[in-house]
Amino acid sequence: MKKTASKNQCCEPMANGFKVDSVISVDERGQMVLPKEVRDKANIRPGDKLALVSWEINGEVCCLALLKTDELAGMVKDILGPMMKEIIK
Repeated sequence: MKKTASKNQCCEPMANGFKVDSVISVDERGQMVLPKEVRDKANIRPGDKLALVSWEINGEVCCLALLKTDELAGMVKDILGPMMKEIIK
């Protein structure tokens, strides 16, 4: 049975494995630091590109996620690839 998100809940876990790895602070310049343990676990290296994805409910951002751009590109290709094949036919 699929659960539906409540009116105030934006980031209901879509699969097992979602957890809080760390709490980070934002400084006066809007900068944040990803803890070394998180970077190591996610295999994030200097120079890697991350996409910031946001979800909105009622015009307010309620959830932010970072995705490696390589992973995001693969997801977009998986979604748009079949659609493009249909359009080209």
